[in-house]
Amino acid sequence: MNKAILHCSVGILSRREHSYEELMQKLKLRQHSEDEITPVLEFLIEKNYLSDQRFAECLFGSRLNKGYGWLYISNELEQKGVCDTIIVELSKNQQIDWYLQAELAYNKRFGESTIKDQKDKVKRIRFMQSRGFSSDEIMILIKYTHSD
Repeated sequence: MNKAILHCSVGILSRREHSYEELMQKLKLRQHSEDEITPVLEFLIEKNYLSDQRFAECLFGSRLNKGYGWLYISNELEQKGVCDTIIVELSKNQQIDWYLQAELAYNKRFGESTIKDQKDKVKRIRFMQSRGFSSDEIMILIKYTHSD
């Protein structure tokens, strides 16, 4: 096992959690070959330094606290190489009211201001979509938070 890759990996993981795929990419950028990286990552998994499950939970909590919806979070997890099984499991284990999360994100961004016109309404809908909330969550929110 390449000790330089191991020390580099531990250093990267000491700053924040990473997925297997994310760590593999970072090490490849440092000019290490995949054949050298793989045994190191397997060792880190065995010693529980590297865990896609733990990474997914950390990322989920972080994005939830920043006001993102499930669509955004699950997409980011996929992009970072987390397997579908972990994403589905994470979804099932969370007791989150996504309508409430959408309302909190909406109110943080727009406060108590009312929708002025169609252009303003579209702007608000696009913002909520970019935050990863479903059309259903957004439309209910728009309908009930600013009905005159």
